[in-house]
Amino acid sequence: MFDRFTALDAVGPYETLGRLPDAELVFVAEETGPVRSDTGALALTADKTLAEVAHPDIIVVPGGPGQTAQMENEALLAWLRAADATSTWTTSVCTGSLLLAAAGLLRGRRATSHWLALDFLKQFGARPTGERVVIEDKYVTAAGVSSGIDMGLTLLGKIAGDEHAQAVQLLTEYDPQPPYDAGSPHKAPAHLVEEFRARSRFILT
Repeated sequence: MFDRFTALDAVGPYETLGRLPDAELVFVAEETGPVRSDTGALALTADKTLAEVAHPDIIVVPGGPGQTAQMENEALLAWLRAADATSTWTTSVCTGSLLLAAAGLLRGRRATSHWLALDFLKQFGARPTGERVVIEDKYVTAAGVSSGIDMGLTLLGKIAGDEHAQAVQLLTEYDPQPPYDAGSPHKAPAHLVEEFRARSRFILT
């Protein structure tokens, strides 16, 4: 985690992948202690430093506004490269994929991200796709925020089997029935899409 991460980016996979049999979940950051989300109203506790978790089996990198400040954080990028060398799965949610890309891990690979950030993957040699969850070798990237739940369930099914993943989906009652059909730039009102594009920190020049 890092300051100003998006809470659901981390909590969605936590609620799904955390149901792996015998899983040990660890929130890590450069320093232990509370890490504030992008609203400042919520903090999750990093129980271990990056250095203390050298060989995770699964890496989950959240996104959020704080990702921009981490793009040249060599301590984090070096840890991602080292941890990836021995991980079974390296994953991200939302703009967390830009951190994987900045670490050089997505070069030549298909990947996704938040729709506002998708084209930035090209700058790091990745091949952006608008899919909600993308699996490329051991790399699993999810699109924006809520898609971390889908990513977690997808990976849970691959690791523990479809029935286990279905059980987790049932017990979390993940049965989306949104009141609006505006969850992607292809469906949302065009003026909203343009408004957020104009205000985005992801503006290609």
